[in-house]
Amino acid sequence: MKCIVNRRAQFSASHRYWLPELTEAENIQRFGACTRAPGHGHNYVLFVYMAGELDEYGMVLNLSDVKHVIKREVTSQLDFSYLNEVWSEFQETLPTTENIARVIWQKLAPHLPLVRIQLFEHPELWADYLGNEMEAYLSIGTHFSAAHRLARPDLSYEKNCEIYGKCARPNGHGHNYHLEVTVKGEVDPRTGMCVDLGALQKVVDDYVVEPFDHTFLNKDIPYFAEVVPTAENIAIRIRDLLQEPILELGAELYKVKLVESPNNSCEVYATESVSGSFVSKISEPVLVRI
Repeated sequence: MKCIVNRRAQFSASHRYWLPELTEAENIQRFGACTRAPGHGHNYVLFVYMAGELDEYGMVLNLSDVKHVIKREVTSQLDFSYLNEVWSEFQETLPTTENIARVIWQKLAPHLPLVRIQLFEHPELWADYLGNEMEAYLSIGTHFSAAHRLARPDLSYEKNCEIYGKCARPNGHGHNYHLEVTVKGEVDPRTGMCVDLGALQKVVDDYVVEPFDHTFLNKDIPYFAEVVPTAENIAIRIRDLLQEPILELGAELYKVKLVESPNNSCEVYATESVSGSFVSKISEPVLVRI
C-alpha cells in the first residue's frame, strides 16, 4: 500500500532582494521594502512530503531518519543564516519563498522520495514545489468581512428555510472570510519569483477585498442579486474575477480557497487555462467543501 507522509521542520533566516546589475531606484521599484539593507528575517516552516510503500513495520520511512536528513541537508545550514550567502544557488537566483522551496527539493531529492515541498515564509505567504523544473506555486492569504443571506428569490420563505436553515433569515448574517489564492508560474532564474508578489496582492485587493469587504453581498454586489452567495458561489465568483488579471501578471490562477468559518470552507480550481491568453469560458470547478 502506497502512502504519503510528511515531516515538519523550521528555521529562522534573513534575506534581501537586491540585484547588483540594477540601480538602486530600479531595485526599489521592483522589490520595494525588501531591498533594505542588511535584509529582513522570517521564521520559516517547512513541510516535506514523501511517498512510498508501507514496510513490514507499517512505515513508509523511519521519520527519525527523515528528521536527521532534513537537519543535515537543510535546516542546520539555513537556521540563523543570511540566505543570500549561505548557498550558491541563492547568489544566482534570489531566495524568494518559491525559490527556497525549489532549492530545498534539490538538496533533499537524492536522499528522500519527495513528492512535495511546502514552505511557509509567513502564515499568509507560502510556496509549494513539486519537482517540475522551474514551475512553482505561490499562495497568499487575506481576509474580508461581509454579510449574506442564503435564499432563492423564486422560492417561498418556508422553502428557503427548509433548504438553508437559519441562513435564510431575512436580515442575513455575517462572516469574517479568510481567502487563499494560489497561482502557478515559472520561477524567474534571476529574481526567483513566479509572480510579482506586490502586484499579486494588489490584484486580490482591487478585485476582491476592497469591493467585498464590509458589504451585504446580496445587496451590494450585483452578481449576488441573482446568485445565492454560498461559500461555493463566492469562491467561484472570486476565481472568475481573478483569472484574467493574474494571467496579465504572467502567472496562472490555480486555486481559490474560501474559509467561511472554522467549520466550513471550500476550494475551487481554475480547470482551464491557456498560457498567454485568457479563457473566458471556464468549465465547472472541482469543489471541496470541508
